[in-house]
Amino acid sequence: MNTIAMQRVDGSARVAFAVSGGATRLTDLYQRGAAKVRLPKVYDLPQTAVLLNTAGGLTGGDRLSYEVGLAEGAHAIVTTQTAERAYESAGGSAKVTCLLTVGDNAVLEWLPQETILFNRSALSRSIRADLDSNARLLMLETIVFGRMAMGERVNSVFFRDSWRIRRDGRLVFADEVRLKGDAEQILAGPATAREGQAVATLVDCTPDAQDRLELARSCLDNLTSGTVQAAASAWNGLLTVRLVSDDSRDLRNALITFLTGYRSADLPRVWHC
Repeated sequence: MNTIAMQRVDGSARVAFAVSGGATRLTDLYQRGAAKVRLPKVYDLPQTAVLLNTAGGLTGGDRLSYEVGLAEGAHAIVTTQTAERAYESAGGSAKVTCLLTVGDNAVLEWLPQETILFNRSALSRSIRADLDSNARLLMLETIVFGRMAMGERVNSVFFRDSWRIRRDGRLVFADEVRLKGDAEQILAGPATAREGQAVATLVDCTPDAQDRLELARSCLDNLTSGTVQAAASAWNGLLTVRLVSDDSRDLRNALITFLTGYRSADLPRVWHC
């Protein structure tokens, strides 16, 4: 009996910016398959690229790749149209790869909206960043385990997340998460998430990161949601903030408050839709 292979997402997108005439301008744009890039007109923000997956989500066997490049002195924000969703897998893992390249004195703000992992989903993600000596990368990722408001429980999941940031070719930050099994049980421990169902990590990789620690902690002190726990630390040109909550909406609101204060600027409009 012949079996019919199920159709799978296979998409890639690339976007690049450089300074021309005193302003950051688009220099390269490529998109294939379900991976798309939109460039909304902005008047009070840096150049902004919005990534979207027109397949509406990910499941086992899907493949997406994104590349972002900033030349010397450029400043851009990259975000997503909405939350990415990893649905139940019939076999294998969805794979997402991201490559970020930031030139000298350039600033890349990687600020996607959350990724939601549904029960029995499988997702493997890799993020690689190459920074020149005075480049800055502000990078955020948020993971939500199911939709608690819908009564969903995530008792079987596979999630691997691998981050590597290099400056001038030297590894300066590595973060590796591998979660397999009952997410509720794994996240219940005091060393994981204290029963939180939504987690976020922010890394500010910039030469003056340690000078920004007081600001980061002040912004965290301004968070009003009692369900969000957060802390910040800084060392050797890196500032990290970890946030966890048992309510994804509380975490999202906390991130909006924190990022607006820490960056002294509004987030892209898609964050408020």
